[in-house]
Amino acid sequence: MKHLFVVVTSFLLLQCSSLPTAEQPVKPTVTGNALEYKLDGKTYEGFLAMDSSITGKRPGVLVIHEWWGVNDYPKQRAKQLADLGYVAFVMDVYGKGILAKDHVEAGKLSSANGDPKILLKKIYKALEILKSNPNVDPNKIGAIGYCFGGGGVIELALDGVDLKGGVVSFHGMLGSKNLVIGVKKIKTNVLVHHGADDPFIPKNVVETFVKTIADAKAPVTFVSHPGAVHGFTRPGADKHGLPGLAYNEKADYASFESMKDFFAKNFK
Repeated sequence: MKHLFVVVTSFLLLQCSSLPTAEQPVKPTVTGNALEYKLDGKTYEGFLAMDSSITGKRPGVLVIHEWWGVNDYPKQRAKQLADLGYVAFVMDVYGKGILAKDHVEAGKLSSANGDPKILLKKIYKALEILKSNPNVDPNKIGAIGYCFGGGGVIELALDGVDLKGGVVSFHGMLGSKNLVIGVKKIKTNVLVHHGADDPFIPKNVVETFVKTIADAKAPVTFVSHPGAVHGFTRPGADKHGLPGLAYNEKADYASFESMKDFFAKNFK
């Protein structure tokens, strides 16, 4: 059985580029397109990215957006996943055309969709769409999420989903009400990247999460990034005017490389 590992990022992983990972260019053969779908009579619009130069079926990765909605950031992350050889699908949690204009609206939208039952129903629908894509091997699926979406992939793991690729959370919510019961159901590998100085996640919540996972000997790797606050993978995060929300180059590069290694090993 796999065990929890608490690790610290390495400074050496920084020496990659002057650009944030989200701004790294992708191959010209990588394309992305809007994908409309319906659930319970409501219209949603996700984003599907893939590399047209690759033939045959390949692993698929679901992307769950931040509390802002399906904006350019998760779309770019999907293109980067496609550049790595995966088919990536950004699911839409809020509904077609719904994007938060500011953090107040973002908070309301994420809260309205934060109930695990509501969120999981939408996630499973998105997984069905990803698996049904003719370019995807339905037996090789993974998922990632940022902030609100990071909490979403953790909920997915706690619900007992069995994904070969595993799930990766970046500065995600850790205070799931399903943690105590759900930790016993975890079947898929989980990688959690957390900012050690994130003021949005209380220290006691972090400690409870880590202890609960460790006691259960669940297949979870928890990575704490020293000096990083919330939104550390997001270029320009500090421009939103929220204290405790800022980009961190060290944590960004370390978590991105960690994700790449995680999927490469799991998808073998």
